[in-house]
Amino acid sequence: MSSTTSPSPPTSWREGMSSDNVKGLVLALSSSVFIGASFIVKKKGLKKAGASGVRAGVGGYSYLYEPLWWVGMITMIVGEVANFAAYAFAPAILVTPLGALSIIISAALAHVILQEKLHIFGILGCVLCVVGSTTIVLHAPQECEIESVTEVWDLAMEPAFLMYAALVITAAFILIFCFIPEYGQTHIMVYIGVCSLVGSLSVMSVKALGIALKLTLSGMNQLIYPQTWLFTFVVITCVLTQMNYLNKALDTFNTAVVSPIYYVMFTSLTILASVIMFKDWDRQSPTQVVTEMCGFVTILSGTFLLHKTKDMADGLSTALCLRLSKHSEDDILNGGEGIPLKRQESFR
Repeated sequence: MSSTTSPSPPTSWREGMSSDNVKGLVLALSSSVFIGASFIVKKKGLKKAGASGVRAGVGGYSYLYEPLWWVGMITMIVGEVANFAAYAFAPAILVTPLGALSIIISAALAHVILQEKLHIFGILGCVLCVVGSTTIVLHAPQECEIESVTEVWDLAMEPAFLMYAALVITAAFILIFCFIPEYGQTHIMVYIGVCSLVGSLSVMSVKALGIALKLTLSGMNQLIYPQTWLFTFVVITCVLTQMNYLNKALDTFNTAVVSPIYYVMFTSLTILASVIMFKDWDRQSPTQVVTEMCGFVTILSGTFLLHKTKDMADGLSTALCLRLSKHSEDDILNGGEGIPLKRQESFR
C-alpha cells in the first residue's frame, strides 16, 4: 500500500501539517475571532430590540430592525465565510474543534462588555480549551484527495451516512414540534439540540460546497453538476434553521452558558458525521485517533469549567443580593439606624 493512501504517523510538526491543513488552520483561527465577537454584539442587539419590541425568545423578530444586531450578524457572516473556506482545505476533525477559541473570546468579551462575570476557574477552562485545540491541531489527519463533487455525493449516499442523516432529521423535527412549544423557555438543551443536529449536516454540506468551489477556481468547473446545487440548498436551509434557533437560545439564556453547550454538542455531532461520511480515522493510526480524542476531552473539560463557573458566579451574585437585601430589611425594622437587633435588646 502506498504512503499516500495510508500515511505513516508524522515524526514532526512540519511533517504532520500539510500546506492545505495550515491554510485551513489559519482560516479557522480567524473565524473563531469573528464568531466569538459576534455572539456578544448580537446579544447586545437582542437586548436592545427586546426592550422596545417582542423578544426573540418568545417568537418576536423585532431584532431584524436593530442595527446593532445586524453588525453582529455581519461579523458572524465574516467568521462563517472564513470557516467555510477552512473546510475546503482541512478535515472537519481539525476545523470544528477550533471553535473552542470562539468560546474563549465570547466568555472574555461577555465578562467585559455584558458584565457576565468570569471566575478564576473560567480562566482555567479557557486554558484547557487552548491546550486541547493545540493537541488536535498537531495530530489532525491529512485532507483526503477529492477531484469532483460527485465523489462527495457518493460518500453522502453510503448507507451509514444516510442512516445518520435520517436520525438527525427525525430528532430535529421531534424537538421542533414536540418539545420547543412546551420546554423551549426553560430547557436550554432544546434550542441548542436543534442547532447542533442541523449544524452537523450543514458542515458536511459546507465542506462539499467548499471543495466544489475550490476545484472550480482551480479550473475544474463543478457548477455543472446538480450535486453542487443540492449541497447549496442544504447549506442554506440548515444555516437559516441554525440562525433562528440560536437567536432564540441567546435571547432566552445566558451567553456564557449557550456558547459552551452549543460548542460541545455541535462539535461532537460534527466529528461523528465527518468520521462516518469522510472516514477521517481510516487514514490515521490508533495512537493519533486516541490523542485527538484526548484533546477533544480536554476541550470538553474546559467548556464544562466555563459552564459551572458561570453558575458559581451567578450563585454568588444572588447570595450577595439576598444578604444585602436582608440587611436592609433589618435596618428598616430597627428604626433605620443600622443597629443590630441583638445590640438594641442589650440596651434595654
